[in-house]
Amino acid sequence: MKCEIRYKPAFAAIFITLSPGDSIIAEAGAMASMDAKLSMKTKFSGGFFPALIRKFFGGETIFVNVFSNETKEPLNLVLTQSSIGDIEEIDLKSKEICFQPGAYIAHTPGVNMGVRWAGFKSWFAGEGLFKLKISGRGKVYFGAYGGITKKRISGSFVVDNGHLVAYDPAIKMNIRLSGGLVGSITSGEGFVNRLTGNGDIYLQSRSIDGLVGFLRPKVR
Repeated sequence: MKCEIRYKPAFAAIFITLSPGDSIIAEAGAMASMDAKLSMKTKFSGGFFPALIRKFFGGETIFVNVFSNETKEPLNLVLTQSSIGDIEEIDLKSKEICFQPGAYIAHTPGVNMGVRWAGFKSWFAGEGLFKLKISGRGKVYFGAYGGITKKRISGSFVVDNGHLVAYDPAIKMNIRLSGGLVGSITSGEGFVNRLTGNGDIYLQSRSIDGLVGFLRPKVR
């Protein structure tokens, strides 16, 4: 299997060549185009009950699509995301990573999909009760609105709630008001995410909530 991310950082898409016998699993709706000979099967994402949790409490889709090359020739597939922005690849190598709702795009065989309790503060802030947790060995692809920055944190770090895309499960999240009640409202910052621990995080340069807030008074 060969994968190449093109059109970075604003209009990224994953161009995949599946050799005979290869397969890849992708979020429902991620396929942009594919060779007609490719086989596509739909299944529950991570099993029936985890799929229901992802759907109703985590803001994810309930199904994933498995694209397989059952021919004797290489076949092509293009995957993308619904928002405008960048796409990154992570080689897990037996590590784990948690994604915010909507970030996951695809993964290779050997990678496992599960859910992790995020807490009521996360739900209250509009981020869902559960986060998608990816583990195992293989590659996983995820996207974001805007450019993606990888950052290693040690100790405490504050992130605007709409800019965190992915994070190491060892990192603890504490969603809180950016200041006092009045200050949080007047500053326009609202909720922030205070992260503590050691590990990698991925940030997006733009916020969809910020875009919605910008467009709302102009679209009437």
